Amino acid sequence: MRFASRLSRFGRFGRHALMALLGAAFMPAALAWSDKPVKLLVPAPAGGTIDVIARMLADQLVADTGQAMVVDNKPGAGGAIAVQALRAAPADGQTVLVTASNVLTEIPHVLKGGFDPLKDVKAIGIIARANMVMIAAPNAPAKDLKSFVAYTKKNPGTVNFASYSAGTISHYAGMIMNQKAGLDMVHVPFAGSPPGLAQVMGGQIPVMFDGIATSRNLIATGKVQAWAVASAKRLSVLPDVPTMTELGYPELNFSNWLGVVVSPNMPAEMQEKIHKAVRNVALNPKFRGRMFAAGFEAAEDWNIQQLNDSVRTDFERNGAIVKQFNIKLQ
Repeated sequence: MRFASRLSRFGRFGRHALMALLGAAFMPAALAWSDKPVKLLVPAPAGGTIDVIARMLADQLVADTGQAMVVDNKPGAGGAIAVQALRAAPADGQTVLVTASNVLTEIPHVLKGGFDPLKDVKAIGIIARANMVMIAAPNAPAKDLKSFVAYTKKNPGTVNFASYSAGTISHYAGMIMNQKAGLDMVHVPFAGSPPGLAQVMGGQIPVMFDGIATSRNLIATGKVQAWAVASAKRLSVLPDVPTMTELGYPELNFSNWLGVVVSPNMPAEMQEKIHKAVRNVALNPKFRGRMFAAGFEAAEDWNIQQLNDSVRTDFERNGAIVKQFNIKLQ
């Protein structure tokens, strides 16, 4: 009664503000799933698309839960190194994997013996979506995609394209482009976006299919050109850049979700706790502002079952693409 009496002195708006503050004070305890530091494994090098979103996620989780978050980059083997580290760790919530869906749905089709994405891991939280853009060197031998296709046909066997990893959509896109446009571009894979982008900026490789998040600032500053986005519609962050569909290549329509993956052996109650915390981040206005500014798009508000259904659907779709276009590691 005494507390209620004192609270009434603040007035209606004051009471609402005070209750909001009290709610915020208890939020970390409600969203935390551990009282120990949590390791966020990242299957990519620092500076890449997955690393960017992982560090944003870590920052917001620290604010929301009060838990310490440690980002641990483990690139290589198409994500298999990070996945194996996840599988080797206890399924107690102290180690999770922050990844892009392509690590689960694309790479296993061309990099055999790594892991089974439908059995060895389980997706439990979705944060954002990342789209792809075809970028070109500032000194590329063409001004746009149409003239680049013409140039490549006139100079067979001399044109390369970069990808941020073999077996990903960055690789798929170039191979599909080869087949649909009648080209013979040679694939040059890199261990993540940064080294590939360096080659494109320097003019050693004329084109690359890269994620918006890692290319956007380079496009804005004129260090690379943006020729087309591999999405169904134009993107708000690059409104003047046409889609591949507009340019006659509807097959080049790719989007990855980014989220949190754990061991399937993790107790269901722990999975739900982490899902709740990750969902809270994805819906947080401050986080969404940072996410949009970095070039990511909002993701679906999926539960755990819906997310894993999407993994299976995309895995089967990409398997068909690999077979149709005879995509192989080089």
